[in-house]
Amino acid sequence: SSRTKAYTDADWAEIKAELEAIEADFAKALERGVAPDDQQALVLAERARSHIDQRYYSCSHAMHATLADMYTADERFRSHYDDRREGLAEYVAAAIKANAVQQST
Repeated sequence: SSRTKAYTDADWAEIKAELEAIEADFAKALERGVAPDDQQALVLAERARSHIDQRYYSCSHAMHATLADMYTADERFRSHYDDRREGLAEYVAAAIKANAVQQST
């Protein structure tokens, strides 16, 4: 996209660090037993959506929920999350979908 074409190496490093922090926080929430529809998980889901929206492309809550399906259906995405923590792909997807539902009401 035109947005990412202008990114420098420093920008990409910052973007990667932001995503790493989001994913680490999701893994910690899962470890602590935070339900995917708990406010803490919804805040993380919104952080993840905002990251895409600000750094890559416009990402509505509905689009984010569609992406969440890919996180569990596509083995590359699933293993990315589940290699960090077993069950994380399903957890992230559930939190994203719960956030989309909450934001649409």
